[in-house]
Amino acid sequence: MKRLINCLENDKVDIELILLIDTLLTACKEISFRVGQGALSNVLGSTLDENIQGETQKKLDIISNQLLKDMLLASGRVRTIASEEEDSVVAATEGAPYIVAFDPLDGSSNIDINGQIGTIFTIYRAKDDVPATSELQFAQQGTEQVCAGYVLYGPSTMLALTTGGPSRLYTLDKTQGCYLLTTAQLEVPTQTAEFAVNMSNFTQWSSGFTDYINALLLGNEGPRAKKYNMRWNGAMVGDVHRVLSRGGIFCYPSDTKNPQQPAKLRLLYEANPLAMLVEHAQGKAFTEHERILTITPSHIHQRVAVIMGSTEEVDACLGYLKPAL
Repeated sequence: MKRLINCLENDKVDIELILLIDTLLTACKEISFRVGQGALSNVLGSTLDENIQGETQKKLDIISNQLLKDMLLASGRVRTIASEEEDSVVAATEGAPYIVAFDPLDGSSNIDINGQIGTIFTIYRAKDDVPATSELQFAQQGTEQVCAGYVLYGPSTMLALTTGGPSRLYTLDKTQGCYLLTTAQLEVPTQTAEFAVNMSNFTQWSSGFTDYINALLLGNEGPRAKKYNMRWNGAMVGDVHRVLSRGGIFCYPSDTKNPQQPAKLRLLYEANPLAMLVEHAQGKAFTEHERILTITPSHIHQRVAVIMGSTEEVDACLGYLKPAL
């Protein structure tokens, strides 16, 4: 099996980017170890604090964020950092070539039940005409990402990564401490009979999206004329990993629970990197109205609706959301 570094070299990835990816993954190895230790390392449970999102922070959220931030700041290759757990951007090395955004631990609600969680990250080229202290470093469309990936902490620790070519899957060999290529090219099937959605929001969705889900629930007797199965991990990284592995559609539409915050998932460090991975695995990734990767973030914590996965199913879902003529 090929090592990650060899794969990146074969893809002719810039050496500075390879070294930056290696820095990120070194931090993720340490997170993987802490996750694996669980209660033995006193990392379970919540703190008394909330992050900028208004969400109660878990101990592992804070530890993971600090590990990633410290290693990136020390690398000398990052000009600006953005994280779900930071109120604003963090300036790193002046003149460094790249900027990095990440969700240090997606699926925090799963930590204390030993469920799926993961680290999501994205890398862009730094802007020379923007200060390192400015959020405008990240005012770039998702199409400008030079690398997108996630590390999934499950029964095995897995890395999904693209640097502009195929979305590939690697597995951490804990005996050697390196990631080995286990799937050379992820390919999302165009059709599916699986969907992932948070059904507890059913009464707060738009009528169009409710009609779409009802059509799936009706199965063979409904307008789609086939039986669908629902899957839901409670962690976007886990649900999208399943989509990348065997197909499906992942949906987190807008809802009416909070008029000031109709969408839940963050564009910069959740939707964009996972959309890039899905698209480079022949899938499709949209909000309710537009391709995710064409949106320029208005701020680092901007939220968007997300519909991604098998192309024909995404198209079918979007068909229900078109305004009536």
